[in-house]
Amino acid sequence: MRTNSRHPGCNDDIEPCLTVVMPVFNERDTVDQVIERVLEQRPTRELVIVDDCSTDGTPERLALWPAKDARVRVFHHEENQGKGAALRTAISKATSPWVIIQDADLEYDPEEYHLLLGPALAGRADVVFGTRFGGGVHRVLYYWHSVGNRVLTAMSNMFTDLCLTDMEVCYKLFRREVIQGIRLEENRFGFEPEVTAKVAKLGVRIYEVPISYNGRTYAEGKKIGWKDGFSAIRCILKYSL
Repeated sequence: MRTNSRHPGCNDDIEPCLTVVMPVFNERDTVDQVIERVLEQRPTRELVIVDDCSTDGTPERLALWPAKDARVRVFHHEENQGKGAALRTAISKATSPWVIIQDADLEYDPEEYHLLLGPALAGRADVVFGTRFGGGVHRVLYYWHSVGNRVLTAMSNMFTDLCLTDMEVCYKLFRREVIQGIRLEENRFGFEPEVTAKVAKLGVRIYEVPISYNGRTYAEGKKIGWKDGFSAIRCILKYSL
């Protein structure tokens, strides 16, 4: 979802300060468009992509990008390990002052990086979460997914004593030394509750800002499922206690 019409010149006064980390698995149909949008954003200093052993032609598309733009760095996993494992690899390669997570689909809009960078660059935040439940424009999809998300977020909040509204959101921005100083363990979608619990224990300044969301259906390539919800509960208990 493009936002320049709503936020004209929103990134013009932000110097390149951002490492975008992007885990990729079988996203041939969307990955080029997402990369283009990421690189269009003025705050983007580098884009670190980790392909998690894709089998649909995605690696061949990714291989072309470093020659097109020197800000793009591509790494590959020889075996499929999961989103969390890909993020561990990508985060370890980051060199910019700030690090943000970007999925390789079209659910999240890179033109909203400035929303998360706002409180960070103002010196108020060390970590900034987006929230899909803060009044931003969003596609209307699965009711039970939203219920599950809110239940998991509430459960996470009970153990972390945070008051987040969207713990499972992709868009999370970190001061680089904060995220690189955390020992991450989860290989799949358990990354979200794990990193939330571990950030909470650090006592750093956390903000939350509304973002837009253009969710996908399973027919369009959505990967997270009900089993990941049970895994999230396990992670909340494990890393909070």
